[in-house]
Amino acid sequence: MQQSSPRSAPPLEPDPSIIEFRGPGVSGWWAVFTGLVAIVGVSWLAWLTGRLPEPLQRAAGLSVQRPTHMMAVWEWGVVGAWGVIAIFAFGGLTRGRTGSAWVLTLFGQYRGTVRRTGLVWISPLLLRRRMDVRLRHWRSDPMAAVDAQGSALRVVLVVVWRVTDTARALFSVDDHTTYLREQVEAAMARVLSQLPADAFQGESPTLRDAETVGDRLAEILTAACRPVGIAVISAHPTHIEYAPEVAAAMQRRQIAAIDAKHRDSVLTSVVDAVDDTVTRLSDRGLVELDDYERKALVKDLTVAFYTARGTAATEQN
Repeated sequence: MQQSSPRSAPPLEPDPSIIEFRGPGVSGWWAVFTGLVAIVGVSWLAWLTGRLPEPLQRAAGLSVQRPTHMMAVWEWGVVGAWGVIAIFAFGGLTRGRTGSAWVLTLFGQYRGTVRRTGLVWISPLLLRRRMDVRLRHWRSDPMAAVDAQGSALRVVLVVVWRVTDTARALFSVDDHTTYLREQVEAAMARVLSQLPADAFQGESPTLRDAETVGDRLAEILTAACRPVGIAVISAHPTHIEYAPEVAAAMQRRQIAAIDAKHRDSVLTSVVDAVDDTVTRLSDRGLVELDDYERKALVKDLTVAFYTARGTAATEQN
């Protein structure tokens, strides 16, 4: 009986309000330059007003200036502004790594994703969360499943995937890796229940065709994970075996099927040999047989050939 393909579930629609866009990140060397300029400005003003420590003035080769008056309000304002600029410039420096991205939020609202590498400046007011966007693979532990005949199985899968939309991966689900694993289990249950693990009779499709099973798994997982920003590259079963409680019974059934197939093959070859022998004897006129004698000859030749083939097969094994 031909197995029907698994019924496709309605595709999930991604939330159009959640989509990755470029965040406010710039080269960190501009921040370093700005911070150094702010420090130099504060130091210059401190030297002019005599507030710069004398050892630093001598070390910098400057003429020693001593305080002559109280600093005015505008001078304090300039020092404070330059100080804030320096804090912002150096406080926002971070390192962008190849294969990772910074997801930025402000008061819980998504503010963009920075995928730059090297020295990067991001506003220190934004909350940063690093996310891995490299190609990754997940190898499952042996998972329980059943095939189309209801036989208990243990299956190990390898899934290759990556995050393509950091915003959806972070905000569409609580944990995108947990979501992926749950979808793998659901897809495995749908696909594996459509085919038998082994075809004991005939040449019907089975779960041993890893390429076909993997393509169907990848198709289902792609549709389920695209709305949460995950791209499934491939999903293949690396190990399919019967559960321990049914393994012995399935092994006996497989041996019986192989033995029956071997007997059918031997019997077919014996019948062909008997038919060829009787036909040749009759065509060459070596014997003249009536129906009774022909049946007796066929019977004797069949027993003789079958016994000989069976003995030869036993000696080879």
